[in-house]
Amino acid sequence: MAQRVVQSEIILGIDIGGTGIKGAPVDVTKGALVGERFRLDTPQPATPQAMVDTVAEVAKHFDWKGPIGCGFPAVVKYGTVSTAANIDHAWIGQDASAMISQATGCSPVTIGNDADVAGLAEVTFGAGKDKSGLILMITIGTGIGTALIWNGQLLPNTELGHIEVKGMDAEDYA
Repeated sequence: MAQRVVQSEIILGIDIGGTGIKGAPVDVTKGALVGERFRLDTPQPATPQAMVDTVAEVAKHFDWKGPIGCGFPAVVKYGTVSTAANIDHAWIGQDASAMISQATGCSPVTIGNDADVAGLAEVTFGAGKDKSGLILMITIGTGIGTALIWNGQLLPNTELGHIEVKGMDAEDYA
């Protein structure tokens, strides 16, 4: 019987955060880093151009020419930023995927809410693998991020850290 060989797919994974922009090559078939992580400070102010330039520096560090996947600290719909709690408000309405693709020369560039992509990784490779029902992923960093997954299906951009608690944004209250 012939053995089936699964080809690895390597992308440059980038985590864009409120204080740091990190990157590393990732084998997305195994859910594992295949190189050392590289980190730069998130520029302040965290304007679109300054952040895109920093992402390009991360890609250049790896001499990267392939696909990029980014976790981004905002509501993201089809690569476009819709909110900006912990980054410059100039991001709202910007096509982050296109901007990063142009700055790095890489394609495709896929971007999603940072907690959502962490949640998807957890249900694909981690403790949530093969689990049914509701899974809640909470990320705690510069802000509080959340991902809700129901029976393996992501409910995107839940952003529970931004619900109102006692008249305040929940992440500020926390």
